[in-house]
Amino acid sequence: MPDSTLRERKRERTRRAVVDAATELFERNGYHGTTVADIAAAADIGTRTFFSYFASKEELLFPEADARIQAVIGAIADRRTEDGPIDVLLRALRGVDAAGHDLVGPGAALRTHLIRTVPTVRGRALQRQLDAQREIARRLRDTYPDQLDDVSSGALVGAFIGAVTGAVQALTDRATDTDEPHTPQQQRKQMIVATEWALQPWSRP
Repeated sequence: MPDSTLRERKRERTRRAVVDAATELFERNGYHGTTVADIAAAADIGTRTFFSYFASKEELLFPEADARIQAVIGAIADRRTEDGPIDVLLRALRGVDAAGHDLVGPGAALRTHLIRTVPTVRGRALQRQLDAQREIARRLRDTYPDQLDDVSSGALVGAFIGAVTGAVQALTDRATDTDEPHTPQQQRKQMIVATEWALQPWSRP
């Protein structure tokens, strides 16, 4: 078990080094001006090793996306008796980014910029969002069959993901347009509050 844990920590450090190297290169040289070989060299790994961590250059921009989806699925599975559908979604949002700042901060700003300006990144982001929305909606429908059907669960999850996405985009725009400092913690809190407000119509009395 200790050896397994050590390997996992080493793998996570390497993965983080790859993401950090890519972020720095994207910001300095641009997305199209950065190759997988450049990223691998900056992270001090081989190109073959790179592909054992990420399937493509686009995937580097969504390092925590799978973890967020699993966190939502886990929140649904671990729901409390009194929880309604929106309760588990908001609980997952509050907890999923607590250890990092993938949804907010410099990495999020870079990702938002590239989604807006690079068609391949925009396509990958949309596909990821649609896949996540479909999977979460299916889990939510199966968990609350007395409250949700295919259409209502799809609408609820669409509203949830749309609210988070809209809040993140607005936070990114504000950080770009003003010199007012906002820490990732402050941005995260604002994102959660805004999402909760947007989803009030779905909340139970």
